[in-house]
Amino acid sequence: MTVRTRVAPSPTGDPHVGTAYIALFNLAFARQHGGQFLLRIEDTDQVRSTPESEQAILDSLRWLGMDWDEGPDVGGDYGPYRQSERRAIYEEHVQKLLDSGKAFKCYRTAEELDALRQLKQESGNQTALKVSDLALPEDEVNEREAAGAPYVVRMNVPEEGVCVVKDMLRGEIELDWAQVDAQILMKSDGMPTYHLANVVDDHLMAITHVIRGEEWISSAPKHKLLYEYFGWDMPELCHMPLLRNPDKSKLSKRKNPTSIMFYERMGFMPEAVLNYLGRMGWSMPDESEKFSRDEMFGNFDINRVSLGGPVFDVEKLRWLNSLWLRELSPEQFVEKFAQWGFRPENVLPLVPHVQPRVEVFSDVAPLAGHFLSGMTPLTPESFEHKVLDAEATTNILQMGLWQLEAIRHWEKENIEQALFGLAKQMDVKIRDFLYPFFIAIAGTSSTISVLDTMALLGPDMSRARVRHAVDTLGAPGKKKLKKLEKEYTSLLIAMENAQQAD
Repeated sequence: MTVRTRVAPSPTGDPHVGTAYIALFNLAFARQHGGQFLLRIEDTDQVRSTPESEQAILDSLRWLGMDWDEGPDVGGDYGPYRQSERRAIYEEHVQKLLDSGKAFKCYRTAEELDALRQLKQESGNQTALKVSDLALPEDEVNEREAAGAPYVVRMNVPEEGVCVVKDMLRGEIELDWAQVDAQILMKSDGMPTYHLANVVDDHLMAITHVIRGEEWISSAPKHKLLYEYFGWDMPELCHMPLLRNPDKSKLSKRKNPTSIMFYERMGFMPEAVLNYLGRMGWSMPDESEKFSRDEMFGNFDINRVSLGGPVFDVEKLRWLNSLWLRELSPEQFVEKFAQWGFRPENVLPLVPHVQPRVEVFSDVAPLAGHFLSGMTPLTPESFEHKVLDAEATTNILQMGLWQLEAIRHWEKENIEQALFGLAKQMDVKIRDFLYPFFIAIAGTSSTISVLDTMALLGPDMSRARVRHAVDTLGAPGKKKLKKLEKEYTSLLIAMENAQQAD
């Protein structure tokens, strides 16, 4: 048997370090066994998936030094490798399940589903929604079908009993069928859910080992059942421990930079970041902390993975990166620094904004030094303003951050539309509204347009600096944040109404 592993990221945002972590261990396992590693793009979420995000995933994994034998950019014998291009395959397999009675069309409306869940909750029944809960009278089904009512396709699941799932690290895991819902397999738009596409693709692409995060353990019974329904052998499962923040909570962008591209922009060496990810729950036989990709592959053993939640600590990563930097010769240091800071594709777009503002070359650094910086040095006093007090500034930055996080296509026009629309609804003059963003992004308002700066810096660094600014001012507590979210939702509705009126 040829070992075949995969990573299957969703192109719906900045490429996540968790994706790189799982990709690395899949790649290491495949290389250890002389097998193949493939990359598959799970873009069934047509609303949130973007070509830019897909390209960022490919670029970031390649920056880290990973390679794949098959994928959307390199081809292979099991393509296509984008799920959006495999729709006919999923429709064929859904139909097989419908024909065999293993799945059914569910015409329940969102309101009906909410009512069913509420009824279960009120009765103290904590079980998931089952076929018996969702079933409609036959005449009602026929009536809705004749009317062309929207429907989803759900799988039949047992109402009781225990499902036993084998895991390479945990052995046998027992999961209660009562907690497994009648999973949606095909959405009303005709696109598959992760669960159907994942199983069908893994089988058709001959995946032998599925190494993924432990958050998927609860979904394993559904996947096992689908393999049984189709009459296929199931790949071996290995659920890796989740990455954690230093406070042991699940790794999140609110507490830790999670975008791979952020670390590239910060000036980390890719070898150091890959080295650090390799230490997440795994160790070399000699317990050495610094090792190369090839050294990891040469010594890799999946059974050395520890199930304790590995802590992703940026300060520890900085220390490890310093070890890699200090081993460089002066010539290598200069070369790598130039590659990072003065790549033509990064510098050339900046020149038109800087060149008209300088008289001598020494003017460049004060004007554009923040393009070669990490987090902006800030204090609460940095944001002092004649119109905005500290609370108003924090609110603007937090709501602005939510707007920036929602941008799918990171371009100046979209940044401007998001922030200017918010400023209008908050009834704050644009000049005053943008001031906190100038400080957050550049540390000063005496520089090029903050909108141009954010467009050039990219989404990962821009969002990280705004988060840093919010933290510097004192991030809102849970109660305040909840109130702010309600205000923000109201503003969004007002913005949408204003756009429709125009």
